[in-house]
Amino acid sequence: MPLEAGLLEILACPACHSPLKEQEQEQATELICTGQNCGLAYPVRDDIPVLLVDEARRPA
Repeated sequence: MPLEAGLLEILACPACHSPLKEQEQEQATELICTGQNCGLAYPVRDDIPVLLVDEARRPA
């Protein structure tokens, strides 16, 4: 289930404060940081974004 557009407008990466974009994968949804040097991917569990740097996936 996609996140509300209004929510995405106010969310920011906790590490670098850049905007986030939603990316749906096969089994899960992630919020990807749009920061040029960051790119962390935050999981969305039960339609709730988990914006903890410790929980984020590093870019490949």
